[in-house]
Amino acid sequence: MARSCTLLLSHKFQNSFVPSLCISKASPAFPMRTSTPFPSRFLTHTCFKSKSTTLSVSAAGTSFTWDDVLRISQPESLPDDPSDISGFFQKVKICNRGSEMQSEFLPFVIEDQIVGYLHNGSRSFAQHLRRFKDVFIFPRDDSYGGRIGAHVTLHPMLGKPEDRTGAVGDVVKCLGEELIPGIRNELYPVTSSFGSRVFFSLERAAAPYFGIKAYGVHMNGYVERDRQKLLWIGKRSQGKATFPGMLDHLVAGGLPHGISCAENLVKECEEEAGIPRSIANEAIPVGAVSYMDIDGYRYKRDVLLCYDLKLPESFRPENQDGEVDSFKLIPARHVANVIRRTQFFKPNCSLVIIDFLFRHGYMKPEHFGYLDLLQSLRSGDCS
Repeated sequence: MARSCTLLLSHKFQNSFVPSLCISKASPAFPMRTSTPFPSRFLTHTCFKSKSTTLSVSAAGTSFTWDDVLRISQPESLPDDPSDISGFFQKVKICNRGSEMQSEFLPFVIEDQIVGYLHNGSRSFAQHLRRFKDVFIFPRDDSYGGRIGAHVTLHPMLGKPEDRTGAVGDVVKCLGEELIPGIRNELYPVTSSFGSRVFFSLERAAAPYFGIKAYGVHMNGYVERDRQKLLWIGKRSQGKATFPGMLDHLVAGGLPHGISCAENLVKECEEEAGIPRSIANEAIPVGAVSYMDIDGYRYKRDVLLCYDLKLPESFRPENQDGEVDSFKLIPARHVANVIRRTQFFKPNCSLVIIDFLFRHGYMKPEHFGYLDLLQSLRSGDCS
């Protein structure tokens, strides 16, 4: 099937919003909502005094140091109540935006299964796909609850997974970096639920534009000392395309097609923190968190499979792939303060650490909103 790319870029979209938190190379072709992700009332305690300056920890930039992190992590650094968990709710909220926009998306259906969602409209992502009539078709059928009784599917001639992967991959290449930024040449499985049949594989960067479920492995690495837990925290490289310079838990990575969770975690442990297989194999699966985030024409439906790894006190992480600048070992209670008080952490990593805080007894039922916060960690379709 010959496919032309010449018509794809005939329309430009005006970018009306520079995101204040999600510091990524967002496509200039897709407008984003102009709402501020954090209401000002939740930012009243996000500044602290140093000897010479007042440091704002807003998400407009990532120019903070480990000294800043350690200083604001101290219980006495701010006159706030440690039982106030409203700061945690805001970290969940920033990962779950745009539910009011769900009606603007068409179901993406393969073999009668909804595998994703695409934004529809006169100047939308779906409009670009309509040009590829030998790949995508738009039946008028209300069986799947789509807007105006329609959905998106693949051409009947694309019956095999490998044919679908190739055809959709060609479309993604034609759309190019201008419409789908950050292409990595890494494939994600397209499936209706975790562990079910894989219908085809899709470029990772394109996942939110097609609204497919994306899975990842996220690991908290910790040390026990004097009956308290300390978490290894990483600071992302300034050269990262997404969230440069922000904080991460120890190890994380998307789950590509054709690799198990356990093997993927071992691989990420070695690449991101220099953890040998003999230690990485001791990581314990402890559940999952999920979120649903609509930002412009991107529909993220992510499930993060969580792991804990107790590390020897003598272990020192060393990044191998250039994606992490440095690491610090910080008491878990102090990490909780950083999450509550600042926007230093990559948003979805905050959810994984909040889950750790619940499971290890740092959250208490006496904290107002305890059960609501626990439930909110699985706001997305966790399947």
